[in-house]
Amino acid sequence: MAMTIDDQTPRNASARPEMTAAIMAETGLDEGVLRDLVHAFYDKVRRDAILDPIFAARITDWGPHLERMVAFWSSVALMTGRYHGRPVPAHTPLPVNGAHFDRWLALFRETAHEVCTPAGAAHVIDRAERIARSLHIAVEEAQAAPDAIPALR
Repeated sequence: MAMTIDDQTPRNASARPEMTAAIMAETGLDEGVLRDLVHAFYDKVRRDAILDPIFAARITDWGPHLERMVAFWSSVALMTGRYHGRPVPAHTPLPVNGAHFDRWLALFRETAHEVCTPAGAAHVIDRAERIARSLHIAVEEAQAAPDAIPALR
């Protein structure tokens, strides 16, 4: 293993644990808070007239989905690297539009403010807004493609 100049630290050692610890200290976020956030958020989604039909048509066993979303938010918010999925291909075939993304963000912001510290809420909301923009663009492009499923147009 290659060593740094001081021969104390492996050159290829991951900085991820240090980054995760720094983010946790700055935001008050940890795995437990993220679990609470994900579960509270999806409880709202499942009661929401706009979003519930999208999810209910695709998810019958919520346990694995919630665990996947906790891993996702752990990776996104704390840089843990726990999530290894591909969110864009999972979302592009969905029959969603800007109103769905707006509602998703509204519920997420509300829940983040309820569950997280102010710094933690700001941190996850910033990332959620970026993710929503990116997914919305990907979905719009998929829906506009010449070979798009007609029901998505």
